[in-house]
Amino acid sequence: MDGLVLAWGGIIGFAIIMYVILDGFDLGIGILLPFVPDEHDKAIMISTIIQVWDGNQTWLVLGAACLYGAFPTAFSAILPVIYFPILAMLIALILRGVAFEFRLKSTQSIAMWDNVFFIGSLLATFSQGLILGTFVQGFGDVAPSYLEVPHYQWLTVFSTMTGLGTVFGYVLLGSCWLIIKTEGHIQAKAYRFAWISLGLVLFFMVAFSIWTPFLSDFHFQRWLTIEHIPYLAVLPITTGLCFALCGYALYTKREVLPFVMAIAVFLCGAVGVTISVYPYMVPHSLTLAQAAAPRSSLQFMLVGVIVMMPFLLLYTLHSYIVFRGKVTKPVHY
Repeated sequence: MDGLVLAWGGIIGFAIIMYVILDGFDLGIGILLPFVPDEHDKAIMISTIIQVWDGNQTWLVLGAACLYGAFPTAFSAILPVIYFPILAMLIALILRGVAFEFRLKSTQSIAMWDNVFFIGSLLATFSQGLILGTFVQGFGDVAPSYLEVPHYQWLTVFSTMTGLGTVFGYVLLGSCWLIIKTEGHIQAKAYRFAWISLGLVLFFMVAFSIWTPFLSDFHFQRWLTIEHIPYLAVLPITTGLCFALCGYALYTKREVLPFVMAIAVFLCGAVGVTISVYPYMVPHSLTLAQAAAPRSSLQFMLVGVIVMMPFLLLYTLHSYIVFRGKVTKPVHY
């Protein structure tokens, strides 16, 4: 396969992974809000993400823009199938933004905006899980079109399971982030949330791993043929070690290691998804090469990415360095 096409697939994958990790923990904190009754504690939780949450979403914009520019055929084929979860995710992200800003300025309706922030976080997360499940299970042998759109292909038991698994995965990231950024009784609660969510993420990841090979003949051949099993077995072993290390870090009350191991679990999941769909950009009808834009377009856009990507990475790194440390009291812009 053309190296330029593979490079663009890697760029989009990197942007998506960055979004999932960075925006995942602040979505997880939004989902946790109803389980923390004290208003001061909620304010502390939100204060841990106030400086970085909007920058985290930059990676979602980058990934979507790159998909549209580099793989327009895939973009036009996938979107008709997942219009509903995409629309739900966008509405939820707007709700989150509105609730976030209004909560900081409100004096009498803080509880209402907390609920809106929770609903937006939960709906956005679940929608992303639905999209992931739909992508992994595939779109059939013929690329979807506007003329024949399987409108409810995203609504399956498998995609619902991935939606729930994504919710608990983001809660795990959010809990581990709170462990790093808080102290005292809030941190103690974060450890409990992390333990519970770690067990649920393990359950859903095992279910996902067992179910995926039986989604289609392609998945079965990719995962369960004799020649593939020996080297693909490295992935579940590595994932299991990451879960064990995360559990150990939580048990020994480490602060940074649980978050690092939670990220490692997500990275293992990303590798598994890649193995399940490669070389398709629209499983199982359009490969990366078939869905790619003309080579001249890929080359032109690559120059822009090479220039802008380092600035985006440096900005992200700089913001986390500047706002490092514990949050001990509510903060504002």
